[in-house]
Amino acid sequence: MADTDGYQEQLENDAQFLCSDQRMDTELVDRLVLQLNRIYPQILSDKEAHRFRNLSVPTKVRLAEMLNYLHRRGEEACHEFYRALHIHAEDVYFRLPTRIRRREMADLKQNNDVAVKSNHERFVLNDKGPMFFLSCFSFVVGIAILYYYGEGETLRCTGGFLHCSAAARFSKDAKDVFVSYAEVGKQK
Repeated sequence: MADTDGYQEQLENDAQFLCSDQRMDTELVDRLVLQLNRIYPQILSDKEAHRFRNLSVPTKVRLAEMLNYLHRRGEEACHEFYRALHIHAEDVYFRLPTRIRRREMADLKQNNDVAVKSNHERFVLNDKGPMFFLSCFSFVVGIAILYYYGEGETLRCTGGFLHCSAAARFSKDAKDVFVSYAEVGKQK
C-alpha cells in the first residue's frame, strides 16, 4: 500500500475487516451514523441516516450498506467516516489493516534509514574527503623525502619544521621521534 492511497481505497480494503469485527456493534454503528449525519449532513442526509439506523435490519448488513454508500460518495465521505471511527472507536481504528500496514511500512522505512545512516557513520572517519587526505599525505611524504635524501643545507632547513611539528598535537612518542631526528640533522 502506498502512502498516496486515498480514503476510498482504504475503505475498500478495510470494509471486510470492519464488517467482521465484533467491536462494530449496533451502538457504535449508530454513533458513526449520527456523527456523519449531524456534523456532515451533505455526506449523510436524514433519510440515509434513518435507513442505516433501522434496527429491523441486522447491524452487519447496515454497516456493509453504509460503507458501500460512503465509498460511492467519494473521498471526502470516506475521510469523514475514518475521522468519526477514530473519535468513537480508537481501538478499532488502530487495528484496521490499512493502518497496520502503514505503521509497518513506516517502521521498516525508519529502520532502513537508521541502518543506512549507521553504516555511513561507521565508515566515515572525517568529512574532509579524499583530496584532503591525499594532500596531507603528499605533504608528509615530501617532507620525509626532503629530510632523508637532502644534503647539508636542506637538512638544516627541515630541522625547524620538525621542531614545529613536535609542538603540534602529536602523541609524546611522535614528538620525541621528531625532536630526535631534528637534533640528528643539526649534528651532521
